[in-house]
Formats: sequence, structure tokens, C-alpha cells
Amino acid sequence: MKNITKCLFLLVLTSVSALAQQKLTLEEIWGGAFRTQGMNALEAMKNTNQYTVLNFDRATRSNQIDLYDFATLEKVSTLIDSKNHKELQGIDAYTFSKDEKKILIANNSDQIFRHSFVADYFIYDTATKSLEKLADYKVQEPIFSPDGTKIAYAYQNNLYVYDLGSKKHTPITADGKKNAVINGITDWVYEEEFAFVRAFDWNATSDKIAFIRFDETNVPEFSMDMYVSGLYPSQNVFKYPKAGEKNSDVSLHVYDVKTAAAKKINLDKYTDFYIARIEWTNEANTLSAQVLNRHQNNLDLLFVDGTTGATKTVLNEKDKAYVDVTDNLTFLKDNSFIWTSEKDGFNHIYHYDKNGKLKNQITKGKWEVTAYYGFDEKAGAIYFQSTENGSINRDVYSVKLNGSAKKRLTLQTGTNGATFSPNFQYFINSYSSAKNAPKYTLLETKTGKLVKTIVSNEALETKLAKYDLPTKEFSEITTEKGHKLNTWMIKPKDFDPTKKYPVFMFQYSGPGSQQVDNNWNSTDDYWFMMLAQQGYIVACVDGRGTGFKGAEFKKCTQKELGKYEVEDQIDAAKLFGTYAYVDKSRIGIFGWSYGGFMASNCLFQGADVFKTAIAVAPVTSWRFYDSIYTERYMQTPQENQGGYDNNSPINHVSKLKGNFLLIHGTADDNVHVQNTMKMVEALVQANKQFDWAIYPDKNHGIFGGKTRLQLYTKMTNFIKGNL
Repeated sequence: MKNITKCLFLLVLTSVSALAQQKLTLEEIWGGAFRTQGMNALEAMKNTNQYTVLNFDRATRSNQIDLYDFATLEKVSTLIDSKNHKELQGIDAYTFSKDEKKILIANNSDQIFRHSFVADYFIYDTATKSLEKLADYKVQEPIFSPDGTKIAYAYQNNLYVYDLGSKKHTPITADGKKNAVINGITDWVYEEEFAFVRAFDWNATSDKIAFIRFDETNVPEFSMDMYVSGLYPSQNVFKYPKAGEKNSDVSLHVYDVKTAAAKKINLDKYTDFYIARIEWTNEANTLSAQVLNRHQNNLDLLFVDGTTGATKTVLNEKDKAYVDVTDNLTFLKDNSFIWTSEKDGFNHIYHYDKNGKLKNQITKGKWEVTAYYGFDEKAGAIYFQSTENGSINRDVYSVKLNGSAKKRLTLQTGTNGATFSPNFQYFINSYSSAKNAPKYTLLETKTGKLVKTIVSNEALETKLAKYDLPTKEFSEITTEKGHKLNTWMIKPKDFDPTKKYPVFMFQYSGPGSQQVDNNWNSTDDYWFMMLAQQGYIVACVDGRGTGFKGAEFKKCTQKELGKYEVEDQIDAAKLFGTYAYVDKSRIGIFGWSYGGFMASNCLFQGADVFKTAIAVAPVTSWRFYDSIYTERYMQTPQENQGGYDNNSPINHVSKLKGNFLLIHGTADDNVHVQNTMKMVEALVQANKQFDWAIYPDKNHGIFGGKTRLQLYTKMTNFIKGNL
């Protein structure tokens, strides 16, 4: 009897132990089992101390735009519920008119590229509860005029104005044509690399529209075959300027709504240039435009007279490498403006008067301003996010316009963001860390005091506790060359320092990027933890060229992409190899996109250090990538042949010794599958054995249906078999 009891007790203990150490699976990771709760499409109102959130009701399969009070967090009302309007089959996105009495609602969206899409748009009147379709066709980027009487939008490469009173659609342009001329919407390379789609803007008095025109006629075309549907493949053809090739010819125009006439702004003093941003200032007849030279190391902020078209350079930024374009330009009531710049070596906030004369450098120090939130006129305070509490962390701060009284408003170490109430009395703090799941709380701006928790992910944290997951250990390593690099490492939960473990390194490494950050798990993090549960150490190193440690650290890779970054990953792997618990004969590396470029180079050039590499959607030569991104860091291939060729993994395939898995989607409009095909041919001709996988009709993200699950299963099996 004693023995039976003892056996039962041991059985229970074993069951509890097994339950406590539940293993992660790829099916759970890619099936959404660890998805976090958030606040979808959170928007602070401008005229009332309220905010809106886009909610989804699973029972009715409908969307609601709900209005909440900042002070109480109580729901004030549901502005619209899609279930009450049968023509509105869901809500994809929404924007308010300036008076916030009307809403433009997008649904039935069709994606074009990464940011751009066309959709059916509806105009909703919150007072009358009436819903009106904007047009009988799908349009792009509609926006209310400030007086709320009109809507400007793009359709088939032309711009139109819709008058809400007369219901009349008036064309502004007529020469738009696919793969030739685009009015008011950016071309592929602007959308991808300058990260904006709407290239038109209303002035404050609703009587002028400024827009950029793109003439793509002489830009080389790229084509992608689409295989999956239809008896014969179809072809997607679009304009894509590769490094050193012809860009769109851009021009700036101002359309007068009253006279229905457009004026072209004279920018003849510039050649081969970019118009990276346009925005009307608070003076209704003064337009701002940011003009960059092709090398992107000289930026002029122009003020343009909306009537005469006369231009004036109010600010000039020069950099020996490149000038970053941001959305931080903010005009104050007196038309003085806020600007951010790296000119003192770190990204900081500056205040200029309306004529471009520097009034004050508002923030200073060996840390970076990472987001600008706004200016409270009443308190004379600016609100921003920065890395002052360490380059892997983010905190929210306030500071007076004169640079005094800087105050940290968020007290939890990790990644903090803010959405401020219109009167700046409160802000919603989004917070997470590597140990804490995302939490949204309401804080008092003046004191930083917690008012109330809005959304937390305690249920997810409780669920994850059953898995007894390993944690990220953050540190700073010093390579043999003396470079100090941010690092994280995930070790098996039952880590034994007397054992020897294989190491699987992950990185991205692109200019200004960051992977070593104190933030909550991505899906990749769960995969890394799954690998740790199976006996691997996973490590990540942000080498030289990555961001948030100052301009010198970030820009040292200029004209040599892939040289110093590869050195740092190889040196980091060598350092890990000296650790008593690391099997230096079993070190692998993985990366996607720029990270795939790096993983390939590391395996080839670090053949005695790395045993295995996985490269997903890699750039294999910067000659194949787009003009704006590539030339920002490399200049053109005509000017910098060595920089392009010396660091291309294609030119190092003969050094391959280890195991290599190469992966790409055939419909990748960003990093074309041509990159992988060129690498494959080079490997074949070097008589090198390798593994590869091609995903038909999949873009740069390689997802859809079971695709990610199949992809990560393939990569997991490859790691198990080769590391």
C-alpha cells in the first residue's frame, strides 16, 4: 500500500512538472495563441477631451467607432456601428473632419503596396446619423478640407475635389496614367522609403491644394509573374528605380479651388532631387516643402507663396552621410516651428522662428529623441519620447520651450509611448518590456500619476506562466576590436553552465534599426524561446550601423553597407565561442531582408565561425535594390563600385563551407526574387551545395494561410538538422 501511494505521489509530481513546463509549438505561435490585447486605431480628438477606438464585436461580426472620455475612461457613446448600416461591411480605417462632426470611413480595402490601398469610402454625419458613399469607385487617400465642405481624393492617378453640398466631383488633374504620371500619390520608391502615400494637402482656408506630380515615364519597369491563379501566369508590371537608375521627375503644384487653376512651382535650381515632404503652415498662403538632393546629404526647407509661387529657403541641413527625413516638423501659432536634427551628433529638438532663425536647441545630451508628441501652448511645454534612460528603453518626457524643467513622466523601465488628450491634461501610456506584456494606462501629465488601467494583458501573462519560458538577458559586450554592442541572450530554462550549447544568432543590422530593445515579445521571440526549450541558446547583437546610440555609431557604415556590420557579427560569434557553455563549432545565424543579406555574408565570410545560416528575402547585391534607400547609404554604383561589389554575398559564395538555407517569395515587390536567383546561380557555378525554398506569389512578408507555419517549420527542422 505504501509503495502504491508513493507511486501515485510521484505520478502526480511528474504530471505537475510536465504541466509547469508546457512546451511552445509553432501551431500556437502562428495560430495567434499569444496575441496581445490593445487599443486599435486609438485617436485623440482635437476639440474635446476625448478619444476614439475602433472596436470589434465578435458576436455580430461588426465594427464600432467608440468615443471615450479621457478623464473618466468611460465610454461616452458609439459614434457608428457597422451592423446598423448594411452597406458598411466592416470598418478598415477612419478619419475625422476638422470640426469632428463628420467621419470618412474606409472599407472593402484592396492593398496596393506596403502602405497604399484603394477602398470604398463613406461619409458619416455624427449628428444626423446619415451615411453617404463618397464615390461609386474605390479611391485613395481622401481628406476633408479644413472647413468640412469638400473632400480631396485620388483616383486612377488623378486628383479630384468632391463638394459635399452640390455632390459634384471636380477633376484637378487629367494627365494621370498608370506607369507614366501620378498626381498627388507617391510612386513605389517614395512610398517605401519616405513612408508616405498622400502627396497632397489642403491649406488652412480650404481654398488651395498643394500636390506633388510624379512623371515615371523614364523610370525602368520591373515585372513579377503571378502563378497561383489561372491557367497562364499573369504579370504585375510597375516602375521601380534601382540604385543609379532614373527616378521619377517630380514637380510641385498649387491648385486654386476658386479659380480652378493650377500653378507649377519653380524648382529649377534643383536637379535630380526629391520632394520628401509637403505641408501647409499656419499661414494659409505659405506652403512648406522639404527638398533633398539625390545623395540625401543636403535638405532645404522651403516656404512657398501659394499665390505667386515664390520660394524661400528658411532652413538648410547638411550631413557628411545623410539627413533623416521625419514627420516632426510642427508649426506653432506664430508660425515658428519645431524641428528635429542630428547635427550635434544625437537626434534632438530645435525651435526656429517663422523666418528660419534658430531660437533655441530645446533638448541636449548623449541620447536620442525618438518621437515628438506635441506642444502645449498653455503650459509652454513640449512632450517627447527619448532614450535618455538607456538606448534599449523609451520614456516620455516634458520640457519647456526654452529647454528648462525637463521631466520624466513614465517611471517603468521598458518601452513607453503616449497619446495625449487635446488639452494635455492626461495621456494614455502604452507600456511593455521584455518581462511585462503590453499595458495601457491613463496618467496625469503634470505629475505622471496613474489614474486608471485601461487595457492589460494579465490573462496572457497567466497563460504564459504555464510554459515557464526563458527570459531575455540584456547586456553590453565588447568585441576584440573594442566595439561596445547591445546584446540579448535567451538561455534554456534549465541552463547548465557546465554543458556546451549551440548558439543561434538573430539580427537585422540595417542602418538606424534596433533589435535589442526592452519590449514585449514578437512572434519571432516565441520561436526563439521554443528553440531555447529545445536546448539552443539564442542571441541577438546590434552592431555598428544600428540606431539610437548617436549619429557616429549609426553612420559609420556609410558607403560600405555590409562591411562593419558583418565584422561585428563575426566578432560577437567569436566572443560567444569563448564562453565555457558555448559549443563554438555549432553557431548559426538568421536574418530577414537586410538581415538575410547579413546572414549570407556572415556564413560566407565567417566560414570558420558560423556553421549554419538562414537567409530570408535577402538583398544579395545593393545593385538590385531601390534608389532612395540604397543611395542614401551607398551613393550610386557608378560612384561607389567597390562599396557595392566588395560586400555583396554573391561575390563571396566560393567561401561557403557550412549549411545554407535561402528563402524568397516570388511576388516580393520590395526585395525582388531576382536577388535570390542571382545568388542561386552564383552558388551553382561555384559548385556549392545548399538548400532553398521559393514561395509562389508571396510578398516580402511571406505570409497568408498556412505559409508562416510551413516556413517556420522548415526553418526549425533545418536548425535541428544542421546546428
